[in-house]
Amino acid sequence: MEWNEGVIKEAVLRELERGGQVFFVHNRIETIELIARKLAKLMPQARIAVAHGQMPEGELEKLMRDFLERKDDILLSTTIIESGLDLPNVNTIIIDHADRFGLAELHQLRGRVGRSAVRAYAYLFYHKGELTKEAIDRLAAIKDFTALGSGYRIAMKDLEIRGAGNVLGAEQHGHLMAIGFDLYCQLLEETARELKGIIPSKKERAFIDLKIDASIPRNYIEDEKQRIATYKRLNRVERLAEAEDLKKELIDRYGSVPEKVENLFELLKLRIQAEAKKIKSIESKEKVVIIQFLSKDTKIIPIAELSKSRWFAIIKEFVEGLPS
Repeated sequence: MEWNEGVIKEAVLRELERGGQVFFVHNRIETIELIARKLAKLMPQARIAVAHGQMPEGELEKLMRDFLERKDDILLSTTIIESGLDLPNVNTIIIDHADRFGLAELHQLRGRVGRSAVRAYAYLFYHKGELTKEAIDRLAAIKDFTALGSGYRIAMKDLEIRGAGNVLGAEQHGHLMAIGFDLYCQLLEETARELKGIIPSKKERAFIDLKIDASIPRNYIEDEKQRIATYKRLNRVERLAEAEDLKKELIDRYGSVPEKVENLFELLKLRIQAEAKKIKSIESKEKVVIIQFLSKDTKIIPIAELSKSRWFAIIKEFVEGLPS
């Protein structure tokens, strides 16, 4: 339903009156404290804890332990509660801006409650004027599929809403298995565009090779599939704003980014800026960095007497200062 503070208050107080606790999901760290103040004003008797991935690990662990021991009534958090939590005493979940979540994510969040014999409630709120056609379809699906074992039906509905092409057709299935789902969808989209007579402009990727240690360590994202998926998402980023959003998401999910991941984002930003400035490649060669432009012009920057951090900063400043 549309955001309604009266319904939120009624839902929370009903849960507290029967001795339960509440999850309140607000997936924006920038405004989560504002929501905390709103809830405190709305329900001064409720004890509210705020949790998100940017908190120090020890502080977050203590907060979760206190909530587990029922020292707080409401856990206001980002999507860090999406997996790994099993709290039978929490049987009401309220999700703010539910229209911004994917269908599978909503199903996963909803599964955080109802893990005991007690009747559970999930409230999905949207805000006036923000709903898209796809968001309406997702919210309708999550409302309709509530029975035990609905995960498969939700997955099929998600494919229907987002579109997946002829994934299981006799013609394409073998190729799909060979090249992977992401590339298959990309090729399918390109073919569809060609059939419609839409010829996309070919954007040449800038080649960056600066011998800088940039990677996602295993101790930062332990799950190999998630680590590979993150590399794929980094490779698809085309704008600086997208890079910032992805970085914020990683910080929220896994905590502060280590130096290697920070370097990865710096190289990503450099690549995006280089493409905007019509740079073909930026390579470090022994004591110089060579910048090759699409116009065949070349810029050579000596780095022999400079530390790696200093000459990398100089390269970034040079690229940023170029006219678009």
